[in-house]
Amino acid sequence: MIGKIHSIETFGTVDGPGIRFVIFMQGCTLKCKYCHNRDTWEMNSKNTMTIPELIKEIEKYRTYIDNSGGGVTVSGGEPLVQAEFVTELFKELKNIGIHTALDTSGSLPITNQIKELLKYTDLVILDIKHIDKEKAINLTGFSNKNNLNFARYLSNLKIPVWIRQVLVPGFTDDKFDLQKLKQFIDSLDNVEKVEILPYHNLGKFKWEESGDKYELENVIPPTQEEIERAEKILGI
Repeated sequence: MIGKIHSIETFGTVDGPGIRFVIFMQGCTLKCKYCHNRDTWEMNSKNTMTIPELIKEIEKYRTYIDNSGGGVTVSGGEPLVQAEFVTELFKELKNIGIHTALDTSGSLPITNQIKELLKYTDLVILDIKHIDKEKAINLTGFSNKNNLNFARYLSNLKIPVWIRQVLVPGFTDDKFDLQKLKQFIDSLDNVEKVEILPYHNLGKFKWEESGDKYELENVIPPTQEEIERAEKILGI
């Protein structure tokens, strides 16, 4: 089985506990205006790898992974686009005793393949794009229905979750939206951590390279005060 891979980070420290081997999959269904990995959207990728090839690479960093209580995180793009490949990879990782984390927006309908994948997933890092349906459509091109349904499904399964939201001034920083998000998070039974990711425009050049207009041209990254305000509302 061959996976379409965008890139690999061998010493990740923010995408799950411990030191992580992070695999960024190619392909995404969303069109987030703030996306800093615009080049991951298309499914076509010159870089492909088999599961044995990935395992061989991961084993090179096994000492760091084990000693730090880390593991492997699969991100994207949207890893659920290649759910079958990620499932088989996670099966192999569990067989050799490595912690698995799935970094996803949960933006696809929950299929039997996704249910199978979650059987081998130790942690889900869930990016809630926007708590408001219409604002989610404006920000990502899609409703938040699948996103929130996925969060509830994970809660029912008691799979540990880290919730993330990108704080974009003028888009996701409204006080009442954040309060609504807090209420939603509090309704879940499996949330271990909540994180605010401050918006930045470091990926703007990727939009320009793809010939697309970067719509957040005039959006300024949030100040430390604005970040702390949002964290206070979310109880972080």
